[in-house]
Amino acid sequence: MPITMPAEWARQSAVLLSWPHSDTDWAYMLDDVKRCFRHIAEAIIDGGEKLIIVAPDIDEVKYDLEGVDISNTLFLPMPTNDTWARDFGAITIVDDGCLKLCNFKFNAWGLKFAADKDNLITSRMAKAGAFAVPVVNCLNFVLEGGSIESDGCGTILTTSECLLSENRNGEFSRHQIEDCLAQRLGAQRVLWLDNGALLGDDTDSHIDTLARFVDPHTIAYVKCYDPADDHFAELEAMERQLQAMTDVDGNRYRLVPLPLPRPIHDEDGLRLPATYANFLIMNSRVLVPVYADEVNDARALETLAGCFPGREIVPIDCRALIQQHGSLHCVTMQFPEGVIN
Repeated sequence: MPITMPAEWARQSAVLLSWPHSDTDWAYMLDDVKRCFRHIAEAIIDGGEKLIIVAPDIDEVKYDLEGVDISNTLFLPMPTNDTWARDFGAITIVDDGCLKLCNFKFNAWGLKFAADKDNLITSRMAKAGAFAVPVVNCLNFVLEGGSIESDGCGTILTTSECLLSENRNGEFSRHQIEDCLAQRLGAQRVLWLDNGALLGDDTDSHIDTLARFVDPHTIAYVKCYDPADDHFAELEAMERQLQAMTDVDGNRYRLVPLPLPRPIHDEDGLRLPATYANFLIMNSRVLVPVYADEVNDARALETLAGCFPGREIVPIDCRALIQQHGSLHCVTMQFPEGVIN
């Protein structure tokens, strides 16, 4: 049987969070971001899934979660650099019918930040007995979970700006990277987006801020409706690429546009990469980042509700998260059913 990477909508056993603390970049706004993480944690727990939290000080985390039912939460004490579990978290595959976890190298988005602790979290989770399946080390290849989307049928959607960046796997050609994705994740084909760069994006165009599979035949993507917006030309070019792509059956994808929220800026006036594409699919819910933009928040929630019939759409205020250039999907990593002890 070929290797496959399950789609995010495959049945899950747990979701991972890496809790913010005073030694992370969140120190200057720690109370605000902890409130956001608490809301995410509650939404995961209330959605009926196991929650896994890694952090240096578990007692501090339990204090932050006072009043929340943590009976189905696994706490794992370990040092962490930051909170972006999507990108250092293990990526699940099915190999010859057996679940396995791929532990790729994480170098903090092309050596931009420290990653010495976060790059060890998967191996430390394994040593702690968190996983019921083997971990395969793929440490000769840099890969972040936010940089790839799987349709569960052998298709990987990604961006050339990220996977071809010099400080990740600069010695590899596009063809060699496709070979690695085929060998490690079972990619039968790789779809590349060459446009869509967002201002303020430290990740070099992670796909999970731009375009997401919602089923094997449908892609929800970020669309800019304002020709005066700095993102208009890039996102229009990305849309044209998506329109030319075909699904696993050879048909054009059904494309579902998500609006951009109103521009959000940091304290220095620089624009931040807020989008609604950074949602998390769970077994019974979809957690969607919102940004106190009454019109566009409502449009995005309604659009995604149409994409996920049978799942509850749960908005999470992510104005705190976006201040460090990430959002809801970026701080979570789901594990399919059978992965977690």
